Amino acid sequence: MNAAVVGDLLARDNRRSQPAVECPAVDRAMSYRDFITTAYKSGNVLRYLGLSADSTLAVDPSPRPEPLLAFLGAAQLGATATFDPEADARVRLVPVDDESAYESSEGRLAVFGGSPEATTTTHWEQEVWSENPAFPPTQVDPESTVLLAGDEAYSHQRLLAMAEQVVDELELTTESRLAIRTPLSRPETIGGGLVAALLAGATAVLVDDPTTAVDADAALIGTEQSAPEQRRLSLSTLSN
Repeated sequence: MNAAVVGDLLARDNRRSQPAVECPAVDRAMSYRDFITTAYKSGNVLRYLGLSADSTLAVDPSPRPEPLLAFLGAAQLGATATFDPEADARVRLVPVDDESAYESSEGRLAVFGGSPEATTTTHWEQEVWSENPAFPPTQVDPESTVLLAGDEAYSHQRLLAMAEQVVDELELTTESRLAIRTPLSRPETIGGGLVAALLAGATAVLVDDPTTAVDADAALIGTEQSAPEQRRLSLSTLSN
């Protein structure tokens, strides 16, 4: 698949019944049809909350679909995302159980996993469910920053280069199931995990405990970490 920016991976023609993301720990899965459509909706919610190309989304790195969808929503807007929920940001997305810890933070607060206590906090799933299931074409510069990790900026091109490396080295195809055994707070997890799976049209399997066995035939792993999958690649080998 040819992609100049992360949002190119979300083409309507890519929607199908195959799982895009699975979270075995909570028995959740989303098909490519639902995942891509919900990514469109996520971008629309973030736009409504004030996110734009010159602003930042801070996301909690929980291994769940909502943080990934929020990242993709921000990418479509040409905005920057960080998986540091405490970072300065215009919009912040955290689990509902952490709502009180961020109520006084600057910017708009949204929570997932349940209804918020404060009326000023956005209920993420509710807003996403009611949004328009389409996203208007938006011009995004491939060299613009899509992800921040501390002071390090990652462009769309940089993440896609990581993804291409993983697809090539692990020989990922549309029939592959990629176990992501590394934290979302690592930019290599996003580029070499989520983006790589989408680039190949594979299924991304989010693993809460990196030692847990899951139904996968390839894995992205941490340095000196073992995994039951025969085909595996360490974050330390990714070009970044």
